[in-house]
Amino acid sequence: MKFFIAIGAVVLTVLIASQFVTIFVIQPIGAVPQGRTLIISRLTTLHFIDSADAWCDRTQGGVSLMCRLGVLGRVGKEASVIARLPYSQTLYEISTSGKTYDR
Repeated sequence: MKFFIAIGAVVLTVLIASQFVTIFVIQPIGAVPQGRTLIISRLTTLHFIDSADAWCDRTQGGVSLMCRLGVLGRVGKEASVIARLPYSQTLYEISTSGKTYDR
């Protein structure tokens, strides 16, 4: 019984957290050669797991350097960073539905 209560608590925590935070993945690029995964406060147009490339593809129909820089600038200006983690290729691919884009 305690096991099911613990699992329920974890699921509830993830559901609540997904409404208030975003796991934002920054692909390795020139300015950030190792890449980065950030836990940030949720911005209105970001998904729970997101990246600049995914946002650009969803809203602009493709990825460009200017769009990436614009998204990164907005995140840096408007979001509060809760945690900085190493880059995760898996989370990046989740954010882009398996698509990859050149640096």
